[in-house]
Amino acid sequence: MGQEVSISYQAVKSRVYKLIDSLVEGAKTERDVQESVRRWWKLVHPTDRPMAQKYLAEVLQRSNATLEAISGELTQVRELEQLRVQARPPVTSHTQYSTPV
Repeated sequence: MGQEVSISYQAVKSRVYKLIDSLVEGAKTERDVQESVRRWWKLVHPTDRPMAQKYLAEVLQRSNATLEAISGELTQVRELEQLRVQARPPVTSHTQYSTPV
């Protein structure tokens, strides 16, 4: 087996965030990310895998919660914007002026 990787919550989080970032930037495809995870997992010592799996599950759960919060906020922002547009008075092409009597 090749060089083993260190397992800590921070190390797992860093790895996951790098993979997410590379996917968002278009540097990697989903398949590339999956292959990176497979290669990384092979480097984790078998006795460290339960802890690595626990940390990975925590990071993914928190990342998913963050994405859901962002998505939910974007939905609310869109709905508020639609309400603002609907609440605006209609724009008329003619302005009426009153003349003094």
